[in-house]
Amino acid sequence: MSASAVGLLGLAALLVLVIIRVPVAFAMFVVGYFGIAALNGFNAANSTLASEAFTLASSPELVVIPLFILMGNVASATGMSRQLYDAAYAIIGQVRGGLASATVIGCGGFAALSGSSVASALTMGKVALSEMDRFEYDPRLSTGVVAAGGTLGILIPPSTGFVIYAILTEQSIGRLFLAGVLPGLLLLGIFILTITGICWWRPAMGPAGPRTSAREKLGAMLGAGPIIMIIMLTIGGIYGGIFSPVEAAAVGAGFVIALGFVTSKLSLPALWAAAKDSIVTTATVMLILIAAHIINPFLALSHIPQFVGSAIEALDLPVLGILALILAIYLVLGCFLEGFAMMVLTLPIFFPIVNQLGIDPIWFGVLVVLTLEMGLISPPVGINVFIVKSVARNVPLGTIFRGIVPFWFAMLVTLIILVLFPQIVLILPDTMIG
Repeated sequence: MSASAVGLLGLAALLVLVIIRVPVAFAMFVVGYFGIAALNGFNAANSTLASEAFTLASSPELVVIPLFILMGNVASATGMSRQLYDAAYAIIGQVRGGLASATVIGCGGFAALSGSSVASALTMGKVALSEMDRFEYDPRLSTGVVAAGGTLGILIPPSTGFVIYAILTEQSIGRLFLAGVLPGLLLLGIFILTITGICWWRPAMGPAGPRTSAREKLGAMLGAGPIIMIIMLTIGGIYGGIFSPVEAAAVGAGFVIALGFVTSKLSLPALWAAAKDSIVTTATVMLILIAAHIINPFLALSHIPQFVGSAIEALDLPVLGILALILAIYLVLGCFLEGFAMMVLTLPIFFPIVNQLGIDPIWFGVLVVLTLEMGLISPPVGINVFIVKSVARNVPLGTIFRGIVPFWFAMLVTLIILVLFPQIVLILPDTMIG
């Protein structure tokens, strides 16, 4: 049996394992290990398993993952996410659809703390859904806003998605964080425009909230001031060259914990619970990354990337056409695969093609992460939709999926804009890092 045939058989086995709900990391371990053994023998498979696991687990760059996750978990435990939401609500809640727009802004702020889309959707769902229900928002709008707004967690830095992309493709985490700022703000703005359009078209979907006085607005802003300062310190420190991403994560986590204790909003049991949750999440991410570094050598040995590259070259498409084809494949896969799993499975195949075509890897990384975001709200997997369903138990799943449709198209518009105008992605990393 040829190497390519073994590779295709391995990919088919991987697909079957994922379909029958074997955890993605273990599925990749099995296929990668036995695939290498079939092509190069069990000694090579054992060596790869030992060396890749140790090398990746001892990588200092990965410290950024547990620290930013801890920062987000502590911020959630201390109610800092509600302070961000309250500040946004005080400013724009009195306009039609204002609560929904405040939710999106709150999601963006929390994304700058947690780096996790699931955490953003879950936290803001608990905070905002009850408020929108109290003011008789249409469930399609309220749940759709939370599910879509939560996706900002994977694009607005610090982003776990960017960290994983950087590790898999050997790119700069700092440059990727910088590259995600303007696209994240652009997507947030387009979400708000989408909400405004929905409420203009059907005013009953997003009634205006009560007016707040200037004093109440000021009080809400002051309440969110400390957490806004921490966001500015950590993210601004990276952009200003004061901190590396790892140092910024440590500073941010330290300040959030200190703020929690100073304000008496964080207890030792709550810190312990946040730390345990961070460990579980980090272990999950690490397993996926280690598994990816085991299946990647198998794919290289089987020449699958070269096979796919030759097939795409045979289509004789221009560079932009090939890029559009790759992104279209990501959009389709996002309907069935979890985002990070999709990234670790496809990048070893597509990234060599991207390099060969001369496509900027930082620009491509932002486009990939944005398509992963779209997968988070795409049926039938749509993990953010199920997260929102766990909070809004009385809202049918079909209603939530209908609610995310306009936001999915808003993300598609953002993706098209970023493809046509790559300078939106590249201007900050090129001018601030070079």
